[in-house]
Amino acid sequence: MRGENLKDDESKGYLSVMAAAVLWASSGTAGKALFNQGMTPLELVQIRVTMSTIMLGVIYGVFARDLLKVRLRDLGYFFIIGGIAMAGVHVTYFYAISKIQVAAAILLEYLSPIFVALVSICFLKERLTSVKILALILAVSGCYLVVGGYNLQLMVMNRAGILSGLGAAVFFAAYTLLGERGMHRYSPWTILFYALAFAALTMHLVYPPFRYLRGNFTKAEWGWIVYIVVLGTILPFALYFIGVNHIRSTRAMITATLEPISAGFIAFLFLGETMEPLQVAGGFLVITAIVLQQIQKERDELAPAFIRARRKENSER
Repeated sequence: MRGENLKDDESKGYLSVMAAAVLWASSGTAGKALFNQGMTPLELVQIRVTMSTIMLGVIYGVFARDLLKVRLRDLGYFFIIGGIAMAGVHVTYFYAISKIQVAAAILLEYLSPIFVALVSICFLKERLTSVKILALILAVSGCYLVVGGYNLQLMVMNRAGILSGLGAAVFFAAYTLLGERGMHRYSPWTILFYALAFAALTMHLVYPPFRYLRGNFTKAEWGWIVYIVVLGTILPFALYFIGVNHIRSTRAMITATLEPISAGFIAFLFLGETMEPLQVAGGFLVITAIVLQQIQKERDELAPAFIRARRKENSER
């Protein structure tokens, strides 16, 4: 019976991360629309994390107050994962795309699975298997091809942009690993709310506060903003954490490399952009990496969901 539950948990984890990747990719179109109207990337980040915090706070306050309960001594942890890691991902990524090509920024950010795998295996007792190594190689190689890395000249690009892109990879990896550790005690939804709240705090400190309140946004722009808040922030970040909750950081990060593939496919369908044969091949490599991970069924007793369930069982005895 436990084997069936394990299979269901893993399937739920993979499906959650894949859905998150598609939603992140689709929200890129909305972001481009707002940038074309004059909104700055940092202003958009400030709006999305602030509105997401308010929405979740209201929903939790009315329907799920238990999700707001945390220990005071854990506030430092929430500041690190939200005020530093989550905010850091947004700031460094958007700074990178302001200095170098978007494709290069995406490629650098999605080196994060390598950092996650190294830390997880060296310090978090995650098992190193040949399948995981192969999946990691396929996923990173696939991302390289999908974003057209073979056409990029990284060595002659703006150094600050390259360093910022690498910083985005480190922050994304830290956010993922910190999220996994926090979910040993808290629900993914609790982690998400406080991460967003502290990210909003940071964004109001590093960027002119409440600037969006003075913006005369049109109805169409508000529509894009709401889309990004709900379908580009709240749902995908929640789904990503649900995935980490069941399949741990390394497998979740490898699965998340589906995002650039999804973005390319969406651009092909709706924006008329073409995909080169090597980009299509890269997409197949990433999909192969995800399938390989799912073929190898392993009972990972260090998955956050398993740890919380075991603690609950022990407390009830």
